[in-house]
Amino acid sequence: MKDTALTKTHEALGAKMVPFAGYNMPVQYEGVNIEHETVRNGVGVFDVSHMGEFLITGPNALALIQKISTNDAAKLKDGKAQYSCMPNATGGIIDDLIIYRINEEKYLLVVNAANIQKDWNWITSQNDVGAILEDVSEEYSLLAIQGPKAAEAMQSLTEVDLVNLKYYTFSIEKFAGVDNVIISATGYTGSGGFEIYCKNEDVVHIWNKVMEAGADYGIKPIGLAARDTLRLEMGYCLYGNDIDETTSPIEAGLSWITKFTKHFSNREYLETQKKMGTTRKLVAFEMQERGIPRHGYDIVDIEGNPLGMVTSGTMSPSIKKGIGMGYVPTSYADVENTIYIQIRKNRVPAKIIKLPFYKK
Repeated sequence: MKDTALTKTHEALGAKMVPFAGYNMPVQYEGVNIEHETVRNGVGVFDVSHMGEFLITGPNALALIQKISTNDAAKLKDGKAQYSCMPNATGGIIDDLIIYRINEEKYLLVVNAANIQKDWNWITSQNDVGAILEDVSEEYSLLAIQGPKAAEAMQSLTEVDLVNLKYYTFSIEKFAGVDNVIISATGYTGSGGFEIYCKNEDVVHIWNKVMEAGADYGIKPIGLAARDTLRLEMGYCLYGNDIDETTSPIEAGLSWITKFTKHFSNREYLETQKKMGTTRKLVAFEMQERGIPRHGYDIVDIEGNPLGMVTSGTMSPSIKKGIGMGYVPTSYADVENTIYIQIRKNRVPAKIIKLPFYKK
């Protein structure tokens, strides 16, 4: 297991540490529900330094990015970020990622921790345009400062106007006295906030300054368990659960990041799928009776015939209901339809809903 530069800090705070994507990571501190509510109502900070970062530079950087990703990165301006995914040769998803345009010839790609080597191998194999690639994952740390009070709590640490930093934009400025920090108005919680990219040698100092600045706002460290409940309440896909090498972006409801105005890997297959429709779809559901849907539970019809499987599920701390996502045949995928979750010997009814589960 690899450590992040903050592992000792988490241990000193009493975090429960678990192996995650090859890293020793804090899963919780005080408890999932407390940490979840801290982010929904105030401000919390996550260490997500396990994520991967690739720099793609040179005159043909954009050409390579356009080839490997489904979204249209040509629409990015300096200081803008974009959610996208990388399709494989069979219509599945190699990974989902965020693309940051630093300038015309310099982009930062942020990928999932478990996929760093796989993604690197794929991108380098597709690089027939001479773009310059650098894996800087081991050099950078990443903090996610999330919640409705994040901007106010962190404003004393930077001259960047955090309140007016628009969603999916970023600035490279001084933060907590450290130069060249990427301050990004992105996150995975649906409650606003920022992500801070800095060098490993600076992250302990920045973490301490973030905790000091947020003290009057009730800031707390937040673990990966609450990160999961927060993202699920918003219906954000988790790679390895809701999307993977066998699920297409069309099936997964990611048509909005799949742009057929440009060429990308396996575009023809996905374009046909978009036109002809898919046999299954990723749906979101709320339990109609007591029961917590868990990853791997069967989704069945009223007679118990198999329809699919729960890809993500939990008891929602915000809405106090069992919620989940999973793939079902398209004929069952309409909003308001009833499906059933097989929880041990019981078939528990669930209603398909329109995302997000949590509405502010």
